[in-house]
Amino acid sequence: MRVINVNVTKLKIYSLIIIFKQLRIKMCDRVSLIRKMPKPLKEILRFIRNKLIDKKSSEMAFWRNRLNIDSGVFKNSHYQRLMLGIAQEPDDTFLRGKIVADFGCGPRGSLVWTTSPSLRIGIDVLADKYADEFKDNIISHNMIYLKSTEDVIPLPSNFVDVLFTLNALDHVDSFPNMCSEIIRILKPGGEFIGSFNLDELPTPTEPQKLDEESIHQYLLNKLNVESYRITNQRKDEGYEAFFHGNLSYEKGKPGYLWVRAQKLTL
Repeated sequence: MRVINVNVTKLKIYSLIIIFKQLRIKMCDRVSLIRKMPKPLKEILRFIRNKLIDKKSSEMAFWRNRLNIDSGVFKNSHYQRLMLGIAQEPDDTFLRGKIVADFGCGPRGSLVWTTSPSLRIGIDVLADKYADEFKDNIISHNMIYLKSTEDVIPLPSNFVDVLFTLNALDHVDSFPNMCSEIIRILKPGGEFIGSFNLDELPTPTEPQKLDEESIHQYLLNKLNVESYRITNQRKDEGYEAFFHGNLSYEKGKPGYLWVRAQKLTL
């Protein structure tokens, strides 16, 4: 186990930044320099960067930028194709009359596309921040936004019929804890429909490096898996491989996993 003196390393990083600026090194040269660093040094620098940058502040900065790109009104039409694609459903009739939630929903209105559910719930640790900063957008979505903590989803057990999650479980502080909470709030026979990013290096906003083994250990082994599709990430293609059936996967390289599974009945 490597012990890192955060304060000392922090000073080293600041010194490197000052040197870069003084030497007026171009960004491409900085990237090249980092690539040439020994792997242990890169791991230390990555660890310190992730500790220095506040996760929630970085998430909010991302959404402010997204709102600016969307010209002041969050765009959310893409969620329909994506969520139906993961579920392998032609339309939203399978959600009719059900309590549907999206864990790690963000502020864009991820469930606006479906009017079939009896209740639509967006679950996010930043739900209160979204309401404060993006008030008009949040109100217009006709969803319930529920603030979760990093340990507890404040819903009754056996409450949700269908739970979506899209590249959100690598954002949590404790992957095992949140998997347990997701299973707890699902009704017996309720469905989990999710997308995971696999084998990506941790970042300040995505501290978990997920792989198939951990996802099975903490989540899927406790569910009945109905659909399991996996592919490597390809530059500029996003999720298109799933829609075109062009799936190929080499274990250990960054990938996407799409799953539909059912909570076992009591």
